[in-house]
Amino acid sequence: MTQASPSAGPGRPSADTVLERFEQWARDTPGAPAVITRGGDLSYAGLDARANRLAHHLLARGLPADARVAIAPTRREDTVVALLATLKAGAAYALLDAGDTRTARLQLTALAPDLLLTDAAGEARLDQGEGLPALLTDAEAEGMSARPALPPARPAHPAAAAVLFTGTAVPRPVPVGHALLLAAHEAWVQVARLTPEDRHLFTGGADLTAFAAGWTRALCSGAALVLPEGTAWTPGEIPEAVAEHEVSALHTDPAGALRLLDRSLDPAGAARRGRREPAPRLSTLRLLTVTGDRLHLDQQTTLHDRLRPGARVLNVYAPAETAGAGTWFELPQLPRPLDEPERLALLGTPFPGSRAELRAGELLLTPPGGADPLPTGDLAVLRPDGLLEFAGRLRDRITLADGSPLDPHPVESVLRTHPGVGAAVLAPVGSRRNTRLVAYVAPPPDGPGPDGGAPVDVEGLRDHLAGRVPEAGSPVRLVRLRTLPRTRAGQEDRAAVPRPPEPGARPAGGGKYGSSAAGETPGCFGFGCAAVPLAVLALFATDLLWPGSTDLTGVPGPWSFLFSVLYFFECSAFAAGLLFLFAGRSRMRRPGPGRCLTTAAHLAVAYLLLAWWPQDNLYRLAAKQDWPRQAALVYTFNIPLMIAGFIVAVYLTRRPAAPPSGSDG
Repeated sequence: MTQASPSAGPGRPSADTVLERFEQWARDTPGAPAVITRGGDLSYAGLDARANRLAHHLLARGLPADARVAIAPTRREDTVVALLATLKAGAAYALLDAGDTRTARLQLTALAPDLLLTDAAGEARLDQGEGLPALLTDAEAEGMSARPALPPARPAHPAAAAVLFTGTAVPRPVPVGHALLLAAHEAWVQVARLTPEDRHLFTGGADLTAFAAGWTRALCSGAALVLPEGTAWTPGEIPEAVAEHEVSALHTDPAGALRLLDRSLDPAGAARRGRREPAPRLSTLRLLTVTGDRLHLDQQTTLHDRLRPGARVLNVYAPAETAGAGTWFELPQLPRPLDEPERLALLGTPFPGSRAELRAGELLLTPPGGADPLPTGDLAVLRPDGLLEFAGRLRDRITLADGSPLDPHPVESVLRTHPGVGAAVLAPVGSRRNTRLVAYVAPPPDGPGPDGGAPVDVEGLRDHLAGRVPEAGSPVRLVRLRTLPRTRAGQEDRAAVPRPPEPGARPAGGGKYGSSAAGETPGCFGFGCAAVPLAVLALFATDLLWPGSTDLTGVPGPWSFLFSVLYFFECSAFAAGLLFLFAGRSRMRRPGPGRCLTTAAHLAVAYLLLAWWPQDNLYRLAAKQDWPRQAALVYTFNIPLMIAGFIVAVYLTRRPAAPPSGSDG
């Protein structure tokens, strides 16, 4: 099965690039705003001049034409300047996540760039002592301000204009050529009907494909980019920025889009039951694009209702390999209303110049401008009405206990038809031979809350699924969450959902999933009864091992009382350390730290608790003088360190906290 769209437009000169499109707008409309922040506007001429100065500086350093330049300033405005300067210098840009040091370092490792463009704050975060050349963009702005704003002599354009990153846990670099970057922009021009009057706001990180390739939607069409002051927007800033700067095109992920359904955006409208009216703070939007994960038809319809009449909501499927132009869907593409929109996530049709085909159920995309079909790893079906429908991901496929595969997306889609479920994820727990399915559900975003509305319990969900999904795909446990966890790229994070305890586990505390497993005794270590006699035994053994070490004869008050309290702490710490040494290791096993690190932490905690008893007794025997100073030392250092040892041990042995809203099953 193949689906294709018409060409993105008539033939264009081979030298035409997104950079030349931007430079043409800088010549034609030099005073128009190109970048808008809360601190002020930057015109096309001003942005072009800043990019020229930095490009001069890059060329002066002898940057090769085929270089890869990593860009990670802590201000989004500097990011835009740096990527334009990199293109002007004939190199390829790669935007890093400057707000997440761990992700940025993974991206640096995967990219192996020739140069890092950042600022002082970014360099401090990313410097790993590897000798990577770094150029400080804020220092450049001061030192190069007197240079003429003339276009540098560009070398021939390299094959790659940008290196985009996938949104996976371990980012994968995807080189993107000049032709593809421009073809994707032209496809967006047709689909989104871009105009110079638009103001675009991207809610995601600069390193995500939506922005890393999508900045062209604004700067190559004469429009303006509305940017945060720092590296990223906070959720609460977005509606305010939309209203304050009269944003007309908002580009976000499903989590950001569903936050627009929050009743707090329109308290007055929320009070008018039975009526859906546009939210006032979103009244300037004419276009809302959602990408990053599945968006169900009922969610898209509700989002459409929150915007002004005539506004568009596009569900965009945009892998990095297509430079953000894969497939798109909006409601007018439907030939007729559909039943159970909660079950459907429609991908629609390919972008102009693209092709989509299915092989064994997997979706393959040909990027705008033409290339070999790219396997996406996602499943889809071609509906009778000609629209592509999302059908799940190959990586999410579950192997059941009998060895048969199960695609969770169809089951999750049916779960969403329950009136109390707004989002659902099906995940396996247990061993491969004893796989059990757990349903993680969250309420609708515009519902009253996780415990309100239609009741949700595991038996009710199983009844709801009966006859609609295979019995093997019906969950046996249920976990209710306020929202499903998502990755930084906006996808539902199946690896981050809390795992319920094994059957028969005994809950502790107020949550349904407590910190104690079945058969364990409650308490810090579960050894409270054994710790007391051990502490008393250590107290009596002190004088046997170190005669005279606890002799307080001649120690004036109140120091004698304080030292007797110290002896009690020492013996208690020794008893707890002894128990932790022999029984704490098994309680420290958990996903995350490796075996060597866990063993080292176990021995470190045990030593921290054990060492005080012999060390302080020997110390007391070595020097008995200056009682005020000795008391000050032990009360300043020894007792706090013992308490720290207890805190570390408790932390290492606690299980993950219960989900905030509880769970049933």
